[in-house]
Amino acid sequence: MRLQQIRQPADLRNLSHPELAELAGEIRDFIVQAVSENAGHLGSNLGAVELTLALHRVFDSPTDAILWDTGHQAYVHKIVTGRQAGFDRLRQAGGLSGYPSREESPHDYIENSHASTVLSYAFGLAAAREAGVDAHRHIVAVIGDGSMTGGMAYEALNNIGHSNQRVIIVLNDNGRSYAPTISNLTAGPTAREQAIADHPSLPTRITEKLSHSLTNIRLNPVYVRRQRRLEQFLRDLPYVGPQAEKSVEAFKAAVREFLQPPSFFEALGVRYVGPVDGHDTEELERTFRNAVELSSEGPIVVHVVTQKGRGYPPAEDDDEKHLHDAPIFDPVVGPPPAVVTGYTQAFAEAIIKEADADARIVAITAAMPGPTGLLPFQARFPDRFFDVGIAEQHAVTAAAGMAMGGLRPIVAIYSTFLNRAWDQVVYDVAMHRLPVVFCLDRAGITGPDGASHHGVYDMALLSKVPGMRVLAPSSAEELQSMLHDSIELADEGPIAIRWPRGSAHHVGEQEVGAGLHARRVRQGDGSVCIIAIGKMVPDALKAADALGAGATVWDARCCAPLDPEMIADACLHRAVVTVEDGIRDGGIGIAIADKVHAAANNVPVEVLGVPSRFIPQGSADRILAQLGLDADGIAAGARRALALAPPQH
Repeated sequence: MRLQQIRQPADLRNLSHPELAELAGEIRDFIVQAVSENAGHLGSNLGAVELTLALHRVFDSPTDAILWDTGHQAYVHKIVTGRQAGFDRLRQAGGLSGYPSREESPHDYIENSHASTVLSYAFGLAAAREAGVDAHRHIVAVIGDGSMTGGMAYEALNNIGHSNQRVIIVLNDNGRSYAPTISNLTAGPTAREQAIADHPSLPTRITEKLSHSLTNIRLNPVYVRRQRRLEQFLRDLPYVGPQAEKSVEAFKAAVREFLQPPSFFEALGVRYVGPVDGHDTEELERTFRNAVELSSEGPIVVHVVTQKGRGYPPAEDDDEKHLHDAPIFDPVVGPPPAVVTGYTQAFAEAIIKEADADARIVAITAAMPGPTGLLPFQARFPDRFFDVGIAEQHAVTAAAGMAMGGLRPIVAIYSTFLNRAWDQVVYDVAMHRLPVVFCLDRAGITGPDGASHHGVYDMALLSKVPGMRVLAPSSAEELQSMLHDSIELADEGPIAIRWPRGSAHHVGEQEVGAGLHARRVRQGDGSVCIIAIGKMVPDALKAADALGAGATVWDARCCAPLDPEMIADACLHRAVVTVEDGIRDGGIGIAIADKVHAAANNVPVEVLGVPSRFIPQGSADRILAQLGLDADGIAAGARRALALAPPQH
């Protein structure tokens, strides 16, 4: 097998193009097998095989910096940079990361697992190179799989063009982010456009021919040099030079507008070439070599069209996301159809029920309608569903506008991604006291996606926002009750409901709280009071069983504001333990301890939570146990608190 002979990028350069095609097939088989055994991102990597091979044949990594956005499309990059053996422990504790990792390889520069950031990194590296303190020869930023729907990418693109930084930008256009990409820049054809494409008229065929011909001409360095000489000649003409130069530029702009709509890039000062077939290594290599020469004059975008999920029929046939990510599965038949489970399923059912009863309710997501459970809502209420692409800031402020107009927006987003819209949450929603409900999936320790995907900051941050109410359900039934209550509670300002990834705890209807009140789920004899948040409640009950009859357990339910009745009861105990799957410093446990000590300063409070450090990938349950956030850890915390308690009289 050719794949076994590839240990570093240099090993690719002696292969013929037929041999490369054979290698590409082997790599796709390798990726399918690795993901089937460990789960991970599949479709985006299957689509980036030839693109990655061509990049590593033309550019000399790590002398040339190849930067990936989003990082989940870098599996092939990892394979050809000597990390094949690590794929047997992909996304496992101590194993290979599912994203670029600076700790793994000198070929990885940025640990980029959140989207739309790579052009800013590239601008910074280019500035350092121009200052003479960075030795990179070429800086190549691969952006795609929906990342161009994020506003930060355009901010950086504008800066790169304005400053004329020598950056080579590869736009990997697969028409997708997680769900289909929300962007006119890479939008697919309408039905009418597709009909024209299937039966092109003579003018259409001529236009396409001209477009491809102009792309080839504009990639030709000889043409570019002659163009520059002509421009200089016109500029130097006495009297009429400036006008002559402007006339030529106007003609060129008109041609671009007619034949190449993506001249948008050139309006920002970035040369555009393409589109290029992203599965033709020979054409890709030729284009990249020309781009290298052209980049001496400034930034250039190479628009590459790829097929997400290419070469694996189950991925190609997945209309929703082309197996963007996949669980462990049988590679012969492919993964089963994706279905939401646990808390996400409870939310999916609850939001439809609430929307049936209240026509003001709309749903907003940022390129993830499937994982957040909104596909059934979209099918039921297509006119009340908004997918804004990978643009969390826009999602939040758009929700603010909708709320101002009388709607009841529900923003469904991953906890870790809400961090990107912090300013908008505080000043666009909360400061206006707007009725926006934030529904935060994947809160707490999430597991195999590692440090960037653990949703551990939401409670500590949101609980400090004036007027924000923060709810944490301990069961699927609690989540549905909280969503129902939030529609009315939102009259007084924004609300956040956060829940974890994975299976949901289930309880009877008599075990569900209401409004902003906490719920005492176990009455003890006054020895120790355990206050648990969200998914920690079942483990708190197990810890109480281990401690004996003396332990009281409260389900906090509402993290901000805290229920005064719960605090008053905690003060009647000899010791208090709080437990949360969010950051400990500045978290809810610290807030509880402050209130307890304000009323009973002799009651010791043991605060259990996630430490202030980046938590690596691994099984969520195992990570929580290592952090002392399981039944055994809670019981141990209770014993430590009791040891500090004043003696009983």
